[in-house]
Amino acid sequence: MPSTILDPTGGSSPAAPDDGRPAPRSTAVRLRGARIGLLENTKHNAALLLQELGALLTAEHHVAALVPYTKRNFAVPVPDGLLHELADGCDAVITGVGDCGSCSGSAVADGILLERHGVPTAVICSDAFTASADAMAELTGDGDFPYLTTSHPVASLTPGQVRERARQLLPAIVARLTCAAPGAATAAQGAIGPGDGTTSTAAHTAVTGGAR
Repeated sequence: MPSTILDPTGGSSPAAPDDGRPAPRSTAVRLRGARIGLLENTKHNAALLLQELGALLTAEHHVAALVPYTKRNFAVPVPDGLLHELADGCDAVITGVGDCGSCSGSAVADGILLERHGVPTAVICSDAFTASADAMAELTGDGDFPYLTTSHPVASLTPGQVRERARQLLPAIVARLTCAAPGAATAAQGAIGPGDGTTSTAAHTAVTGGAR
């Protein structure tokens, strides 16, 4: 009988073999002309934050299309049908916002699943729930999966504050989607660093600032 362990999304699953294999990233996205999926998880301000990021990517990086998707249950990984729709229809995906324990874990699971289907994915979580995000990455055998964090809370931000938060996240989003290797997003950010309000770790990039 295989052993089972509780996962951070509130369910249980067979223990995943940890073979040290990261989510594969054989290609990077060229943002100009790309089709970007915006996968929101119904958490308050998630759709607005992704819309603002999409508008910035369109204006400054000339993406060709923004395709909104909604994951109806924020506490579990993306359903198979939606996963395949995203993989077939998008050059890259931005997903979030993980602003609770279960939704942070499931957002990371979504990112890992999408990357394993060949889709570069930027996952946004609140910095208050990195333990759940990290636990899910370990559970799926990809403990070094890079995700982005932003200051908690997100749900209580005003539209203007959401717009500013998107602006803060944009450089890390661009780096994450345009780097060919999972661990390269941090290095690719260049000038982004503690001097302008962000910090980086090997596992994830943290973007701070805005309302707390």
